[in-house]
Amino acid sequence: MKIVRYQIDDEVAFGILDNGGSIRRLAGSPFDSLQPTDVTHPLDRVRLLAPVESPRVFGIGLNYVSHVREAGAETPAFPLVFMKPSTAVIGPGEPIVYPRQGQEVHHEAEMAVVIGKPARRVSEAEALDHVLGYTCGNDVSERTIQRAEMKSGALLMGKGFDSFCPLGPCIATDLDPANLDLSGRVNGEVRQQINTSDLLFSVPRLIEYISAAITLLPGDVILTGTPAGVGPIAPGDVVEIELAGVGVLSNPVVAES
Repeated sequence: MKIVRYQIDDEVAFGILDNGGSIRRLAGSPFDSLQPTDVTHPLDRVRLLAPVESPRVFGIGLNYVSHVREAGAETPAFPLVFMKPSTAVIGPGEPIVYPRQGQEVHHEAEMAVVIGKPARRVSEAEALDHVLGYTCGNDVSERTIQRAEMKSGALLMGKGFDSFCPLGPCIATDLDPANLDLSGRVNGEVRQQINTSDLLFSVPRLIEYISAAITLLPGDVILTGTPAGVGPIAPGDVVEIELAGVGVLSNPVVAES
């Protein structure tokens, strides 16, 4: 099942995307019920939005073996968690804004986990029962600021600019997060390509770890980390993140006015 959040005219709703290119509207939020209505819309008549509105976003650093090697870093003994503000989240087709103070902005292709029901002190064995589904994520990062922050033990501003967390185009359910192909492209050129089997800490382990301290809520998003191949983007570029079973998340890059 592919769940989308969309706008048609002045209305915002959730729906189920079918293989024929239409959306069947849900009666309410997918975090309450997946009850469909009789209302349908052609996909080309709606604007797809970020699949979750103003979510809490938990990021994970150095969580692919290939990226640990690429960064020349020590292998983490436990998940390295940071957060991105909800104002960083944008949807399919919305522009990634290259900030005025930006010097070295990078793309980061990621599998994003969308929490479906509250989770507190959840075990690995039970963790996936609390997941609604998966979507594409792009953990856009300004490296010059990020490096300066990390020298002092902080990590927010370089990751947290408005528009630095594209998500979408849908939430796909019933996928195996341990075996999905993930890729990142810039202007059609493949920059990142991996299978999620290369994750250092699995999705169940991440949920167990975070929920041991923080109650995960419906609509929360976990960015599970990026593989090797991160690199620069610039105004005029188009960045695409593709996750098997989900689809392609595409965003142009524009200079801040």
